[in-house]
Amino acid sequence: MFQTLYNCFWWDRLWLPANLTWADLNTEDGQVHAKASDLYITFPFAFLFLLLRHLFEKYVATPLAGLLNVKDKVQLKATPNPTLETFYSSSSKHPKQADIEGLSKKCGYTARQVERWFRRRRNQDRPSMLKKFREASWRFTFYLLAFIAGMSVIADKPWFYDLQKVWEGYPIQTLLPSQYWYYVIELSFYWSLLFSVASDVKRKDFTEQIIHHVATIVLITFSWYTNYIRAGTLVMALHDASDYLLESAKMFNYAGWKNTCNNLFIVFSVIFIISRLIIFPFWILHCTVIYPLGVYPPFFGYYFFNSMMIVLQCLHIFWAYFIMRMAHKFITGNVVKDERSDHDETDSTEEEEEVGAMTGHSTKNGLLTNGHPILNNNHRKAD
Repeated sequence: MFQTLYNCFWWDRLWLPANLTWADLNTEDGQVHAKASDLYITFPFAFLFLLLRHLFEKYVATPLAGLLNVKDKVQLKATPNPTLETFYSSSSKHPKQADIEGLSKKCGYTARQVERWFRRRRNQDRPSMLKKFREASWRFTFYLLAFIAGMSVIADKPWFYDLQKVWEGYPIQTLLPSQYWYYVIELSFYWSLLFSVASDVKRKDFTEQIIHHVATIVLITFSWYTNYIRAGTLVMALHDASDYLLESAKMFNYAGWKNTCNNLFIVFSVIFIISRLIIFPFWILHCTVIYPLGVYPPFFGYYFFNSMMIVLQCLHIFWAYFIMRMAHKFITGNVVKDERSDHDETDSTEEEEEVGAMTGHSTKNGLLTNGHPILNNNHRKAD
């Protein structure tokens, strides 16, 4: 049974063009071709990335956060209450008005006190500013190094300048050592992102992020199996071209460097639009959809690979919408918050006025420091 499924999965017609078999890709005459077993190493490498990330965040990102004066806001903790905690954990983090009234009777709290308890309890579950900074630092470091490595892999290749050469000699194309390691490093990193998604900072586009990670892993893996390696290296380098700018903008945002953050985000927006909405669909996607038809008849791998490319392009359009909205706000000076961020909730105005009465400063029009309003620059940028 297992052998039958194995043979069906690796059927030549799924992965290779007509009249070509796996035997045709055997190593001979000094040529090396991609093999499925070559990617097994990405799983232990993914866990190695998780270990490197832990060490990086502890010994590099955390001291850097201290130097940039990244601080967490002081949060008021919810008073321990077993009844409210049980409802919060098992029923809902956002109780309806009827639930609030029922809980207030059980706990002896007023409805306002119950609402305040849930606000504070939700804030406790939100990631700290330091956690966000460390995550952004790690991703910035990887994306920057990956982009430099990717350009070194493809910049001297003829198919970087003439996309039709991507399919020259396909599918019998020699695998270069630089291509192998580029694939291994990129795939290992995306596996590590998928493994750590439960503990990473969650955003409102959490589902889209999962789809992106899965689509990327499938694309990288499938392009390796079908020997679409030249096209795969172009796609990976193109995606790394803008990501490090976004992560650096986040880092400066968490550090409170508003102008630097905004300028980096504008640069990121321009590069994102050019790379994801112009180069990707009109050059890269055109290269993988149109040019192969002159080399071989379409097969399952051709349709599947390009379907995943279209999924990525849909995600590009989805994120571009939010990015352009944020960029417009930066340019016009009307930035309020990240369109997709999950922000801390503040207690009611009534409570702020109580605090103001005790300290001698009114907080009705915003937070105060020595009687002067302070602006909250801890908005996050679109990813």
